[in-house]
Amino acid sequence: MDRTIGTPGPSPHEPHGDSFASRLNWLRAGVLGANDGIVSTAGLVVGVAAVTTDTSTLLAAGIAGLTAGAISMAVGEYVSVSTQRDSERALLATERRELRDDPDYELVELTEIYRAKGLTPQTARAVAEELTAHDALTAHAEAELGLNPTELTNPWWAAGASAVAFVLGALLPLLAIVLLPTSVRVPVTFAAVLTALALTGSVSARLGGSSVGRAVVRVVVGGALAMAVTYGIGELAGVAGI
Repeated sequence: MDRTIGTPGPSPHEPHGDSFASRLNWLRAGVLGANDGIVSTAGLVVGVAAVTTDTSTLLAAGIAGLTAGAISMAVGEYVSVSTQRDSERALLATERRELRDDPDYELVELTEIYRAKGLTPQTARAVAEELTAHDALTAHAEAELGLNPTELTNPWWAAGASAVAFVLGALLPLLAIVLLPTSVRVPVTFAAVLTALALTGSVSARLGGSSVGRAVVRVVVGGALAMAVTYGIGELAGVAGI
């Protein structure tokens, strides 16, 4: 078997590269979007359920909250990612101009970056020259800016993913509150929502490499508090005849 000793290739079972990091960020954002949909919609429908048992009213309130939340998430994500993308494009444009106007200085700069990483001056120079000859912009963008010019985030994809994740999360409390019998809809919705939040908290923690227990406790306590507060406000509004 022809294999260079001491320089094994990456294992096919191990994730490598910017594309994996990008996918991981998308997945984490999706989990957080679903979590937002669960909490905000659950708080809304539980609060309304404290005032009325009318299923049509609950459904209308839930759909309104789901729609407004999904649009808000999409718009916010689009604006945020567009701003980031514009900044990244401006940085890349500056880098292109510098490579065109003063390539010798840019080569020295790239060499110094690799020297700072621990390479010898000769090796750092050789690496910088080879990478520059292969793709100067990518080499400098990755080393200096931490950017891959071919993998800038698409704001439309970000907006769509946020909206879809929010809707999927919001459907759980909405369906629970309108499909269950009046006598059990609030407690069962509480239980379903807290179970879903425990799941999203666990997934989020595993993706981020943090403590699962602490993450689950945070999201479950936060969700329970949100529903308790909105239910209490609904009860007070109902008693006051608002």
